[in-house]
Amino acid sequence: MHLDRLITLLEIIAVAGRPVSAAEIQKASGLPKPTCYRLVQTLQDQGLVESPSGDGRVVIGERLIRIALLGNSDVDVRKAAAPLLKAAAIQFNETVFLARFRNSQVEIIHVETPGDPGRAFVHPGLGVRPMHACSCSKAIAAFTEPEFQNCIIHGSLKAYTEHTKTTEAELRAEFARIVERGFADCDQEIDLGIASVAAPVAIGNIGALFSVGVVGPIRRFGPAYRSEIGLKLIHLAGRTSGAIQLCNVAAV
Repeated sequence: MHLDRLITLLEIIAVAGRPVSAAEIQKASGLPKPTCYRLVQTLQDQGLVESPSGDGRVVIGERLIRIALLGNSDVDVRKAAAPLLKAAAIQFNETVFLARFRNSQVEIIHVETPGDPGRAFVHPGLGVRPMHACSCSKAIAAFTEPEFQNCIIHGSLKAYTEHTKTTEAELRAEFARIVERGFADCDQEIDLGIASVAAPVAIGNIGALFSVGVVGPIRRFGPAYRSEIGLKLIHLAGRTSGAIQLCNVAAV
């Protein structure tokens, strides 16, 4: 019974996708106030939830997330995120994808295509993407530590097209722009005629371990459209984060 209650509280906190107070958790759980507050304190003592701002509001803790992600396969993550990505593909009427950051690389692990049979769309494929060129990679790289960004900037910066950014000045400016806007875009940097937009998916206090993106032909993906899609992806990224964290809680 004690473990069941702890798991219930973790699920409530994970689904919220934002810092929640003990009062909110108690109301959602229906547990007696003293019991709920004691359980929340137990979770904090064990590092399973944390209060990032120190005001008593808690989020899923880094310790729990790291434990869960160690055993969390791509299959688990795709299962958690697929319904949201499919709904977004239908809403945007464009291809939507999910990318994952691990082993210092970013790779696309899941793709959902629009449901309109008369709609021409682009499939980005699966696998590793260049850290300096693809929107899904840049959306994550922009929020990493300066040391890792330096490794990207001073590494091999292949020019896939004449639009690929390959200088330190260009990439530092690009990372700063991504942080300011909250999303990244790729304007024919890998393939001519193809553009994409992606937003980072932050997991708890660990940082951006995933990104969600949309890809399509440049004739539709002009600057204004990419900005519009980017703002929508920020919202989708928040919901995706909650789904993945809930998946992690269930896996523990």
